[in-house]
Amino acid sequence: QVQLVESGGGLVQAGDSLRLSCAASGRTFATASMGWFRQAPGREREFVAGLMWFDGSTLYADSVKGRFTISRDNAKNGVYLQMNSLKPEDTAVYYCAQNIHVWSKIPTTRGEYRYWGQGTQVTVSS
Repeated sequence: QVQLVESGGGLVQAGDSLRLSCAASGRTFATASMGWFRQAPGREREFVAGLMWFDGSTLYADSVKGRFTISRDNAKNGVYLQMNSLKPEDTAVYYCAQNIHVWSKIPTTRGEYRYWGQGTQVTVSS
């Protein structure tokens, strides 16, 4: 079992930055990759960024490429998501997720991740 806890969300203005944090506990040794997803009201949960645990490779959704950066937090066995140049369309609940089954690539679909955090709200005003 793995527990994931996100933090760092909040209300910001367009153009501002935020850094989200995801702390993991439990069976973290089984991690293949970690990912960030987001879900806006009335929309499907979508992939934002992922990081492969063994080699540090990363993958980003086109909508955040060049603005967001995922990185590893070794102290907390988790990940950060640095979000710069935020836009109103980035408003969503952001979720951290752990993949323990897929080792050949960074998964981008919700069903490929085994454990999820409770989410943290990010609101960007225009």
